[in-house]
Amino acid sequence: MSSPFHFPNQKSFYKGKVRDVYNINDKYLVMVVSDRISAFDVVLPKPIPFKGQVLNQIAANFLAQTKDIVPNWVLDIPDANATIGRVCEPFRVEMVIRGYLAGSAWRAYKNGDRILCGVALPEGMKENQKFVTPIITPTTKAIVGHDEEISKEEILARGIVSKEDYEKLEKYTHQVFQRGTEIAAKRGLILVDTKYEFGKIGDEIYLIDEIHTPDSSRYFYLDGYEERLHNNEPQKQLSKEFVREWLIANNFMGKEGQTVPEMTDEIVQSISERYIELYEHILGEKFIKKDTSNLETNILNALGKLSI
Repeated sequence: MSSPFHFPNQKSFYKGKVRDVYNINDKYLVMVVSDRISAFDVVLPKPIPFKGQVLNQIAANFLAQTKDIVPNWVLDIPDANATIGRVCEPFRVEMVIRGYLAGSAWRAYKNGDRILCGVALPEGMKENQKFVTPIITPTTKAIVGHDEEISKEEILARGIVSKEDYEKLEKYTHQVFQRGTEIAAKRGLILVDTKYEFGKIGDEIYLIDEIHTPDSSRYFYLDGYEERLHNNEPQKQLSKEFVREWLIANNFMGKEGQTVPEMTDEIVQSISERYIELYEHILGEKFIKKDTSNLETNILNALGKLSI
């Protein structure tokens, strides 16, 4: 998959950790989802075959299944690895929502923290235990550098988001998470935690970027969850957390002086297989590996239909 491209009326190009984003006349965005993989805000040295297709198609599916809750940015899916959508002014926060005490939240809890982004956590919880009610633990959306955890109170105090808009973001976050939870349960999965990004066009709020993918979300298998929790055993999961755990086990957490461990062909293949496994479980359909050799042509044809 060759990128970057140059499209008619292109205003700018941005290469993210995983996505290549093209601004077309300040009206449309072309998002090409690459096979790059990142962890701890570091792009790892080898791409993961078909990862981009997995992310793009899962996100497209879930955005279509939640547009009755909140409108979203998508206009067209011209290729397995690409999405065309509206240009929105993004909010400078990511809405992270957690249904279970897992991942970084558990690591903080294990270290004694009982306040997470302004949310008080009860004593005596176990790793991967379900919260009585899902909690929102937002992060700042950094232009450069690392995103940082932040509380609702600080977001409002600093004027990052208005009170009226933030309350809408909270409502949409809970509703979309509930929809994702229900869909996952039908597939024998638990949607553990995820993050959403939102933007505005005028006064209208849109759900943007990706949702419910293994890069933005964590899933457990429903079967055996209670037994593993009772026995203090690790949950069987489908998410990018296994990549982070592999890196941590090899003494890498993105800190200065640390080196990314060797990504052998076996490691790369196993990560690819895990992404495909999640696709097939969460969407309930066979993953079909698509050819991306006509990516640029497919995008150009779709832009033409949008009268650009």
